[in-house]
Amino acid sequence: MRHRLQFTGKKFIRIALLLLGVSFVTFLLMWASPLDPLQTNIGQAALGSMSPEQIAKAEAYWGVGTPPLVRYLGWLSDALHGDFGISLLYRRPVTAVIAERLAGSVLLLVSAWLISGVLGLALGVIAGACRGRLADRLIRGYCLMISSTPAFWLAILLLLVFSVWLGWFPVGFAVPVGMDAAAVTAADRLRHAILPALTLSITGVANIALHTREKMVDVMESDYVLFARARGESELSVACRHGLRNVLLPAVTLQFASAGEIIGGSVLVEQVFSYPGLGQAAVTAGLGSDMPLLLGITVVTAAIIFVGNLTADLLYGVIDPKIRKGAAGK
Repeated sequence: MRHRLQFTGKKFIRIALLLLGVSFVTFLLMWASPLDPLQTNIGQAALGSMSPEQIAKAEAYWGVGTPPLVRYLGWLSDALHGDFGISLLYRRPVTAVIAERLAGSVLLLVSAWLISGVLGLALGVIAGACRGRLADRLIRGYCLMISSTPAFWLAILLLLVFSVWLGWFPVGFAVPVGMDAAAVTAADRLRHAILPALTLSITGVANIALHTREKMVDVMESDYVLFARARGESELSVACRHGLRNVLLPAVTLQFASAGEIIGGSVLVEQVFSYPGLGQAAVTAGLGSDMPLLLGITVVTAAIIFVGNLTADLLYGVIDPKIRKGAAGK
């Protein structure tokens, strides 16, 4: 128990430094962006009709002319007190915007994360157990094809086939257009999230399946599997009792590490399906030069990925008693 607390404490120190670095790099990229906040959000024609006093107020609002270091340190000081500022585009607290958009993305991200993990593990175990056979070749071919397929292209393809041609699913958005918020049911939200979640699941399967297959191949060639076969165990029993148990630990690592990949893919997928989630808010903030909102989204998503990796590390001891005993001994 003491070792786990020390381990968790060190991890939180690292995440604090990581979040600081991520926020600073994001700020530098936004500051170096060639986009002019005034021309992007107000327009050249409107600027031409504004008085010098109005232009000065707009420049002060968007932070034009403020020294970069002063602006970042001011944001960092407020963020350390739990205040991420006011969104320049939405004119609302950044925390409120992130909470609203994150709530819209939870169903999409969690369902895609679970489906890709379970399906990737199953395909990897099957491919490793059937090495060199037809099932292995089909799964490897599928994974290699999906690995080279852009998420936005796959999203457009699914949108054309299942929404435009077949009409099975909505074209976009998270809820039916024109429907009152109180009348929207869970079934409506689920129906709108199926295609985006399916897109993220398909793209997230390949990495987990390929890594699990390689580990499964090593397990199936080990001495204890050879001994199990000599005792008369069937291939199904060998794969389930010996193979699955030994590939579970690296599969957990890949599953929690894939959270970052799914969050990154959701940025493009949400744009294609016009899904009002956190990814679409990040794109809007970047194109609209909304510095406080983009910094807040970056910090929150980095923290989510860290929590996922930390959970995987803590689960190691639960899954593999050898790791727990070795850590306790040290």
